[in-house]
Amino acid sequence: MESFERFSEYKIMWIFVFFDLPTETAIQRKEASLFRKRLLEDGFTMLQFSIYIRHTPSRENMEVHEKRVKKFLPVEGKVTILHITDKQFGDIHTYQGVKREQSAQTAVQLELF
Repeated sequence: MESFERFSEYKIMWIFVFFDLPTETAIQRKEASLFRKRLLEDGFTMLQFSIYIRHTPSRENMEVHEKRVKKFLPVEGKVTILHITDKQFGDIHTYQGVKREQSAQTAVQLELF
């Protein structure tokens, strides 16, 4: 009988990378763009503009990806890394509002007396 390790929602991990990078100069914008590109190349997905996430099958694999991110951290700015289990990820609640269309502005009528 073959044995296999059952995937557990407590062993499967998610890694979140939150960042706030300066973008005032062309060089800073390039660094921020390169950081995002490297996250995508490492299998991260954009959750929000400055929040990227990645699913990993184990804590060990999650640590490998965190080490990679640390290797390409930008010189300036702030980067925060958070780890959670798949069970905790399942408890996330996301709310997204509906984008409202702007109503057409009524024309101003001129009165001549």
